[in-house]
Amino acid sequence: MKYCSECAHPVEYIVPDGDNRERATCTQCGTIHYTNPRIIAGTLPLFEDKVMLCRRAIEPRKGYWTLPAGFMENGETLEEGAQRETLEETGVEVAIGQLLASISVPHISQVHIFFEAQMQSAEHAASTSESLEVKLFSWNEIPWEEIAFPTVKKTLRFYQEDMLAGHIQTRILDIQPQERLKVGD
Repeated sequence: MKYCSECAHPVEYIVPDGDNRERATCTQCGTIHYTNPRIIAGTLPLFEDKVMLCRRAIEPRKGYWTLPAGFMENGETLEEGAQRETLEETGVEVAIGQLLASISVPHISQVHIFFEAQMQSAEHAASTSESLEVKLFSWNEIPWEEIAFPTVKKTLRFYQEDMLAGHIQTRILDIQPQERLKVGD
C-alpha cells in the first residue's frame, strides 16, 4: 500500500503507539491500515461412501483437484461461506457437519477451514465457472498426485484415517513454506 484509502496521502510503515509491528499509517490523517489473514472456508462433501472433488478452472493450480473452498465474504459465517463456495464450485447444496480442520498457512497469510458436509443426492454440476469438472470419488480412486493444495491433501488424509479408526476428529495445525507433501502424505 502506497496511499491512504481514506484521504489519498502517502502512507509510511511504522509501529503505531501501543502496537508491536509495522503498519501502513497515513502521514496526513493518521489512519492505520491493518492487513489481516484471509480465511478460506470449504467442505469435504460426502455422498454415501464417496467424496466430491472439483478440478480447478482457475489459477492457482488450474487443472488440479481440490475440495470446494474459497475466500469468505464479509457478513457471512464460516458455515455460510463453506456452503456458498460448495454451491458455486459444484452446483450442490450441502448440510454442514463437523469442523474437520483449521490449517494456518502463515507464509501466505491464510487460514483454511474445512467442514464435513452431507449431500442429499449424488446429483451435481458437471462443471461450473470455477470447476472444469466435478466428480464423486471412492476413497481408493482419489487422484492423490493431482491434489491442488497441501491443506486439501491433509484434510482428505486425516478424514480417511479417521473413518478407518471409526472416530472423526477436528484437526488444528499449520503448514510451513518449506513443507512439501510427498505422495502418500
